[in-house]
Amino acid sequence: MLAHGTVVTMDAQRHIFRDGAVAFQGRDIVAVGETDQILTQYPEAQIVDVRGHIVIPGLVNAHTHMPMSLLRGLVDDQRLDVWLLGYMMPVEREFVRPDFVRWGTLLSALEMVKGGTTTFCDMYYYEDEVARAAAEVGMRGICGQTILKFPAPDAATYDESLEYTRGFIERWKDHDLIIPAVAPHAPYTATEDMIKRCVALAVEYDVPLHIHLAETEKEVRDNYRERGAPPIVWAEQVGLFQAKVIAAHCVHIEEREMDLLARYRAGVAHNPSSNLKLASGIAPVVAMREHGVTVGIGTDGAASNNDLDMFEETRLAAFLPKGISGDPTALPAEEAFAMATIEGAKALHMDHMIGSLEPGKRADIVVIAVDEPHARPQYALSDENVYSHLVYTAHASDVRHVWINGRPIVKDRVVLTVDAEAVYEKAQAFADRIADFLSKREASLLDKLIAIGGLKRSETFEIQVKARIASPDQVVQVLHNDPDIEIVKHTIRQQYDTYFLFNGRDAGIIRYREDNVIRTTDEHGSPVSLNVEPIYTLTLLGPTHEREYGNSIILSRSRFTAPAMYSLRFYKEYFQPKRIKEVVKWRDRYRIRYKGEDFAINIDKLSKPPEEGYFLEIKSRTWSEEDAIRKAVLAGELLEKFGVRPNEIVRGEYVAF
Repeated sequence: MLAHGTVVTMDAQRHIFRDGAVAFQGRDIVAVGETDQILTQYPEAQIVDVRGHIVIPGLVNAHTHMPMSLLRGLVDDQRLDVWLLGYMMPVEREFVRPDFVRWGTLLSALEMVKGGTTTFCDMYYYEDEVARAAAEVGMRGICGQTILKFPAPDAATYDESLEYTRGFIERWKDHDLIIPAVAPHAPYTATEDMIKRCVALAVEYDVPLHIHLAETEKEVRDNYRERGAPPIVWAEQVGLFQAKVIAAHCVHIEEREMDLLARYRAGVAHNPSSNLKLASGIAPVVAMREHGVTVGIGTDGAASNNDLDMFEETRLAAFLPKGISGDPTALPAEEAFAMATIEGAKALHMDHMIGSLEPGKRADIVVIAVDEPHARPQYALSDENVYSHLVYTAHASDVRHVWINGRPIVKDRVVLTVDAEAVYEKAQAFADRIADFLSKREASLLDKLIAIGGLKRSETFEIQVKARIASPDQVVQVLHNDPDIEIVKHTIRQQYDTYFLFNGRDAGIIRYREDNVIRTTDEHGSPVSLNVEPIYTLTLLGPTHEREYGNSIILSRSRFTAPAMYSLRFYKEYFQPKRIKEVVKWRDRYRIRYKGEDFAINIDKLSKPPEEGYFLEIKSRTWSEEDAIRKAVLAGELLEKFGVRPNEIVRGEYVAF
């Protein structure tokens, strides 16, 4: 029994007992009330005197990624897409294995229990290891196995992920501390079929479904464009809310989506620090609550927060609505503290067992010291003073004792269940390996390109000759009339090229191209139906080695191409070039065969940088040096046919102009 403390129950009546006691037996609370009354009921109980302390329900962290504490501080001050796609996912592909997950979870669990968090809701890979490590510490948790439409660190396909998740649920569904869950990452990393199969699995076993929803404006815009609806509306259309949903973030949502969340009793995890740090925005928490949505508080992962301090998160959750509304009464301390306790438990569909100090609920209890300078003085004018202290004054470091499921986990600020120093040592060893990997990758443009996927190597040798011409007619007439030239395809394009330039002669160049095909004809001159969408590509041009062969130049260099799946802004922030140069041109491109060899004949008109007249380019690529020499000779013959004089030939790429 804990006796003589200020007991903050968070029950339906929000009782606070100034000289209160909490009695528990085994894993359950059996009595809560005034100390004298509880002592009379249980005269033989072992007493822990907590006078001068505040006794609260264990805090509920409604959304996190436990193993990501090993990535804390790895890369900061980046937009969400750059942070996630450019750094987190590549590092995770390289390092996330069961041992990474185990030690990262142990580190997060240590931080959480020392800060008064007794329950968490997780989403990650190898969730068996998260569950095992959390149970070893003695924490209560919802452990959601991540499912993605593309390969993940623990599965090559989402079919494989779903199979793993089923086994994971079977292994943990009857555990006293761990609740297994299905965790499709987000609508933008899912297919409709994948979501439906995740829902079916969650419903079959009656376990929660944990998902990110409407975290960024970009996500919402993309969902509108691709699916015709915002994420939460689309989620309802595909049946997501048949399951017990825990929705992380919900930053950019419409009122009709708030109504959907309330109607289906989905819980929302508000992550104020992470959303601010990644500039994702500020969730409309007050509006959601007014619409009847249950909102808890989460820290998100330590890689994007960068801590797992629920006192700090609750304080910020209370401040933000005040700051953005100009109303200091918005979300008062009592309601913010409820979001960290009983409302958080309700958001996780667990309020029947945790979130408040009441008979019949689990003995997840935290004792807060009030003896440090920042905690003095204390007022007892009303219960509001207690809530104000907990939300606006208390720190995670004020936590003195923690019980979870009736078991002592923290005593006098020391974790009793695991060797903290061994965890810290393992965490640093991982950090050293990850730092070495990233430092090497950052020094190589190729490695950075490989990290974001889709890269292919192009032919090593390129035959190229460029010349100024007064009019396209001198080339076009030859192309159409010379019997040795066969036109395979003709396109008119407008191309926007952005070159990323780096210091050092061996650094290479990155080119981002938006290629708009305006008109296409086939070998017979007949129009071809167009795909009106621009084509976006990313090309790494390695250092070039040139040698002249007649009038042509043979270029030998590494060349890698990839589809540009992200925005130009993303690539600028990801590659961080020293300089950027833009080239805009109209291009008549003829794909031809000349004496059995393929060539591209480009007639270009530059508008940026502005250049008088036109440029002729003759190009061909090959893997063979012998083939390159043969094509160089043929390119020289084409120059003569087009009437190009030697003094009209120019050197270099357009980026050098």
